[in-house]
Amino acid sequence: MEWNIMIKDTRDEDEHFGSYGVTLVHLEVTELELAVRITLYAVIFLMSVGGNVLIIVVLGLSRRLRTVTNAFLLSLAVSDLLLAVACMPFTLLPNLMGTFIFGTVICKAVSYLMGVSVSVSTLSLVAIALERYSAICRPLQARVWQTRSHAARVILATWLLSGLLMVPYPVYTAVQPVGPRILQCVHRWPSARVRQTWSVLLLLLLFFVPGVVMAVAYGLISRELYLGLRFDSESDSESRVRIQGGLPGGAAPGLVHQNGRSKPETGLAGEESDGCYVQLPRSRPALELTALTATTSGPGTGPRPTQAKLLAKKRVVRMLLGLWSLPQDSLRMSPV
Repeated sequence: MEWNIMIKDTRDEDEHFGSYGVTLVHLEVTELELAVRITLYAVIFLMSVGGNVLIIVVLGLSRRLRTVTNAFLLSLAVSDLLLAVACMPFTLLPNLMGTFIFGTVICKAVSYLMGVSVSVSTLSLVAIALERYSAICRPLQARVWQTRSHAARVILATWLLSGLLMVPYPVYTAVQPVGPRILQCVHRWPSARVRQTWSVLLLLLLFFVPGVVMAVAYGLISRELYLGLRFDSESDSESRVRIQGGLPGGAAPGLVHQNGRSKPETGLAGEESDGCYVQLPRSRPALELTALTATTSGPGTGPRPTQAKLLAKKRVVRMLLGLWSLPQDSLRMSPV
């Protein structure tokens, strides 16, 4: 079985047709190639839909997981699910049939939803990076505004901004005949200059600027975590030396000595946290009293970090690597 699809060149008829024009194509698709294409599309579609639906259900039903970071992850899962539903079926079927059979309304809707989902995914990744930077590198300032209500407002703003940004797509999208009984859903821009300007604008807003922001944010976070892990390891080693040598621990519990100054130690939020927050304790009057009055302490009372704290910081590093390795296609898939 072979599929022969003939598409004529329409650039002479309309220089602004589509994104880059349609060239003469002669495709021969064998049964094996067709089966491989359908199988890959089906597997990717099912994994995308199943995985994102699972994330939405788990984060939506579990109260313990309703953190600021997970709110952004929930929005990211919704946008990725929207991209899978709006993109893959309406890309595969016209590809196989050689024509777009769904009409003008579906053509405009698919183009718009694809753009919105890509934009929301990109802005969500940026929001997660900035939120993590504030929580880890600026914990004092972050505690003032880092709430679920604030996260909800940011998420709403990303969806509204993405919806407004992608308005040109349904306006300049139409079903175009390119041959006998062959239709395509294409973008028809007013001029080539408008098309180029739009492409450059999307490249800056959805790829270059978000990429720079995330690279800087995750770079600063990695540096902060590296310094914290190294300081904790050195403190742990010094504490063990004091214990083995029978020397008193010279630091009061709850204080971190940095650059010759004693500062309250920032701790994790405990079991109620998702293991990603670096926060100050809410209320520790007894600890502060001990820090102010104690001048010497017994063996083994030095600043010895717990194993749980070190493991929590390592979990943050793994989380950052996971977020950075999320489908970067969302930064490049914006239709132009």
